[in-house]
Amino acid sequence: MEIRPTELFGALSHETRLRCLVLLLRHEELCVCQLTEAIGAAQPHISRHLAQLREVGLVVDRREGLWIHYRVNPGIPAWVEGVLRETLRGVAHLGPFADDDRALARMPARPSTARCA
Repeated sequence: MEIRPTELFGALSHETRLRCLVLLLRHEELCVCQLTEAIGAAQPHISRHLAQLREVGLVVDRREGLWIHYRVNPGIPAWVEGVLRETLRGVAHLGPFADDDRALARMPARPSTARCA
């Protein structure tokens, strides 16, 4: 898989996409409803940015009934994974990234314990 540097940094340049990637780096897999809850944005907004991340090759999805689950693409090149991991280390403690993780933890119906609505 090839990801060009301009594609990677273009994807990281939008706050919503970066917030989604940081959450996906912290958690193995998240559904759209979890990302929507954590970030506090409308579902179509989150879905549009996830589609852009998928087009670049940074994330992959899987469908389970009505739900679409996303995760960081395990086939990304090592240099891309390094950039993403270093970015996570640098921003994990900053708002809004730390706030997103706290909001996700407070989500009442997490798919791991119950189905998203």
